[in-house]
Amino acid sequence: MERLKAKEVLRRAFSIRGDTASFEEIEDRILDAGEVKGTNLVVLVLAIFIASIGLNMNSTAVIIGAMLISPLMGCIMAMGYGFATGDLAQIRNSFLGLVFEVIVCLITSTIYFSISPITTATSELLARTTPTIWDVLIACFGGLAGIIGVTRKEKSNVIPGVAIATALMPPLCTAGYGLSVGSWKYFAGAMYLFLINTYFIALTSTIMLLVMKIPTKIKISPELRKRLMKRVAISTVIFVIPSVIFAGALVRREMQENTVVYENNAQYFDVERLSKELSIIYPEFSSLEVGYLDSWDKETDTNAQKLTVFVYCDEEFDKVQKRTIEELLKIEIPFDEITYMKSE
Repeated sequence: MERLKAKEVLRRAFSIRGDTASFEEIEDRILDAGEVKGTNLVVLVLAIFIASIGLNMNSTAVIIGAMLISPLMGCIMAMGYGFATGDLAQIRNSFLGLVFEVIVCLITSTIYFSISPITTATSELLARTTPTIWDVLIACFGGLAGIIGVTRKEKSNVIPGVAIATALMPPLCTAGYGLSVGSWKYFAGAMYLFLINTYFIALTSTIMLLVMKIPTKIKISPELRKRLMKRVAISTVIFVIPSVIFAGALVRREMQENTVVYENNAQYFDVERLSKELSIIYPEFSSLEVGYLDSWDKETDTNAQKLTVFVYCDEEFDKVQKRTIEELLKIEIPFDEITYMKSE
């Protein structure tokens, strides 16, 4: 009896049906947001300029502002609604509307970056060029949260939060940057991130609407349903595979940059933490590297490996500073040699 009560409590706690709006209201909300009309297009162009400036100036706050006012989410959820209800005309209209918005974004952002005197690829731009499996997960969870928010009786702050988390506008502007500088690598990576967000937001929206048993406009036979599910599964795998490859590369790069592992003596040196500590103590400090260097021992006539620390600095350290740095490093790294080099 107690088990049944516990199950009932959990069922009620995680139920999304209690405050669901009427199906007519849900349809009106989603389809109105998915319309490509004058107001939405004007806001879209303004959001593009804001996002492009934010990416150009490396300003996270400005980029977030652009994401909040961007209307791109509307067409994607309208597509999901079309798939869930079997409305082929709605799917076609929403898809064409989204394609039109994407073209407007690419043209506008390309024009901006072409005339901007600042052409350096900022960290905010580079962050949108290598999507990983974590971006897929964000798009999935964001799509679920977004469609739940849209289908509630009372409006909430879910949609703005989803707009920030999934980031539809910045990747398109980054793709425009790639076109303006002639970098197909930036363009392809940014467009892949946008496609990931679009696909998985539409997919999770469709799934959630089906779970909520939204009324369908056509009946789908079991055979057709199986074929559709198979195609969706194949498409999902195709979308996910590159993100997994990028994630693996990112993990390997992080491991190489942040922690140097030496199998000979099984020691782990936290280079990143030591670098941060030294940069706080010495403003002229730039970076730190640790590695084994091969050297020839004349006495034994053999090749020996020496654990060497490379300290890069903007300005040369004096003797006292060098002695202090060596004492600090010696506590955690039993190095054989230390070399000071000028940063390039």
